[in-house]
Amino acid sequence: MCHIFLVFGITGSLSVYLGKYILIGIFSEDFIESNLFWIVRLLLIFPLYQFLLIIIGTIFGEFKYFWAIEKKILSRLRILKSPPS
Repeated sequence: MCHIFLVFGITGSLSVYLGKYILIGIFSEDFIESNLFWIVRLLLIFPLYQFLLIIIGTIFGEFKYFWAIEKKILSRLRILKSPPS
């Protein structure tokens, strides 16, 4: 159970940290000064978090658990078809 909390903590921190540098890489450092930066950053963090959750979860040996969470989130967003009941 401790691994799961650790994965969530690392993934959240890493997605926020990497989101800034990905945007700087795509745009420029001047983009940080604009108000649009925060909107785009928030929109980037969500998919980045989902992607990192699977990667970090796999590193900690919890792939099945986090893949089940991913499937649930993606089906609620109607990106993935929900399995028939």
